[in-house]
Amino acid sequence: MRSLNSRFRGKDKATDVLSFPSEPSILHDQSRTALAGEVAISADIALQNAVQLGHSPALEVKVLILHGILHLAGFDHEGDNGEMARKEAKLRRILRLPVGLTERAQTNKYHVKSRRTPVRGARRTA
Repeated sequence: MRSLNSRFRGKDKATDVLSFPSEPSILHDQSRTALAGEVAISADIALQNAVQLGHSPALEVKVLILHGILHLAGFDHEGDNGEMARKEAKLRRILRLPVGLTERAQTNKYHVKSRRTPVRGARRTA
């Protein structure tokens, strides 16, 4: 994850989740199934977050997947006036998931270090 984060975002540090949206030509190719993109998750950081937050690593991976998929769907918490946070919170309630990444970034009460800053090409999804 550190290598991916460095290569695509210029950030020489590990991160918990990155989203890689597909190129528009892939999304509109009639001969293939649409591909939204890919989500990369650090198992090591997911485990650390889970321990710090008191839930299972599997649950943490689900939180990271949700966050990554929202980025693939076009949401970007860096400048959307809370739209992604609201959508993430709504989906977390439906899916019965614990506190999400955008909420963790907005408050210090969840002692997990924020690693989020999405950029074009590779989006830091959390």
